[in-house]
Amino acid sequence: MAPAEMRVEVVYCPGPGVTDLQVLVLAPGATVADAVRASGVVVRHALDAGALRLGVWGKPRPAETPLRDRDRVEVYRALTVDPKEARRQRYQRHREKTAKR
Repeated sequence: MAPAEMRVEVVYCPGPGVTDLQVLVLAPGATVADAVRASGVVVRHALDAGALRLGVWGKPRPAETPLRDRDRVEVYRALTVDPKEARRQRYQRHREKTAKR
């Protein structure tokens, strides 16, 4: 017998250290897109709904992926700096600090 409802979380981090978490109760058969729509995260953060990158429990998933009870839907933001470039910049700052000593 299938449950009459399921609980899911929708999470979006608009910036470092800031988390928007919504716990939702949805009907069985709901998709990732349904959860994102019901959470209101797109409207609250003025996101482009057509360009969203989504995932479930840290794994990228398409919007039409069906959800299960207690799934965690994640809305990923675009990277502002390439991770390799950020690492280079941190290393350069570290070298500059140690050279001044």
